[in-house]
Amino acid sequence: MNDHSLDGWGVVEYAVELARRGEEFVLATVVWRQGPSSGQHGSRAIVMASGELYGFIGGACAEPVLIREAQRALAEGKPRLLQLGSADEMGEVPEGMTAIAISCQSDGALQIYIEPVQGTPRLVVVGRSPMAQTLCELAKDLNWHAEVIDGPDFSTANVDARSIVVVATQGHGDEEVIEQAIAGEPTYIGVVASRRRGDALLGYLANRGVPQSSIDRVHVPAGLDLGHTSHREVAVAVLAELVQLRAAGALAPNRASLLVAPITAIDPVCGMTVTADRNGRPFKYDDATFYFCGPGCRDSFAKDPGAYLSREAKC
Repeated sequence: MNDHSLDGWGVVEYAVELARRGEEFVLATVVWRQGPSSGQHGSRAIVMASGELYGFIGGACAEPVLIREAQRALAEGKPRLLQLGSADEMGEVPEGMTAIAISCQSDGALQIYIEPVQGTPRLVVVGRSPMAQTLCELAKDLNWHAEVIDGPDFSTANVDARSIVVVATQGHGDEEVIEQAIAGEPTYIGVVASRRRGDALLGYLANRGVPQSSIDRVHVPAGLDLGHTSHREVAVAVLAELVQLRAAGALAPNRASLLVAPITAIDPVCGMTVTADRNGRPFKYDDATFYFCGPGCRDSFAKDPGAYLSREAKC
C-alpha cells in the first residue's frame, strides 16, 4: 500500500512515531530537482521494509526505483544519494552518488537523499526473577523496548528477527523456552546459567536434532564475566555485554530477511520499471500479463502488441 496523503512535516512526525515504536524504515528527501519533475524540493517520503510508501517524492517513474533503492539501503544500513533522470542528461556523476536512468515522459530529474533509520533494540527477558526485572528496567533506561515474559507464557510469537532474547528462567523450563526462542530466529539468544548448566542445555538441543548452526547462536553463560556477583549485578553484566555487541554491530538483524521486495516489471513501450500489480495497469496478451507506467503506453501496446514484443526480442 502506498499512501500519498502524508506531506511535509506530516511525514517527519510519522517518522518520529515509527522510530519510537522501534520500526525500521527509510526517510527519503528530495534535495534537488530539475523541472518538469513532479517532485519538489523538500518533498519527503517514508519507505518501510515491506515496500509500503508514505508521502510523495515524485511520480510513477520515480516511485518504484525509490522503493527498490530504499530497501537496499535498509538492508545495508547505509544512506545514499540518488540521482534519477534520463540517461542522456545524466552527465558526470559526482563521487558517492548513485545515478539511475529512468524512462520518464516528463524528462525531469531528481536527487533524493535516502536515510535508513534503524529500530531501537527489542529485548525480551524470559523469567520472573529479580534479575529479569532489573535487566528490563535498565534496558528501558537506555530507551530500548524491553519486556519481561514468564517462561510458560513465552512462545515463538514473542520473537522476530529484531529481538534480543535473554533466558533467565533459572531451571524452570529452560529447554522448552530456548527451543521456542531458536524457532523465532532472533538476532541474539542468551541464557543466564552456569557453564555446567549451559553445557547440559546445549547437549539437550543437540539430542533433539537442533542444527548445530542454531546451537552455536546460543550464548551461555550470557553477560560479561564480572566474577562473583549478586543477581541484580548479573543484570548489569548481561546488559553490558549486549551494549558491547550492539556497538560492534553484532546485534544487527538480518535486514534482508525483513524486506519484502515489490514485484516489478518493465513497461514494454517505454522501458520504465513499474509495479506488477493493479497500479501497473495490467494488460493480458497471448497468455502473458504486461504492465505499464500510464494509459498512454498501455494504449500504444494494445493497438499493436506484436511491434513491441518483436522489439524486445531483438534486444
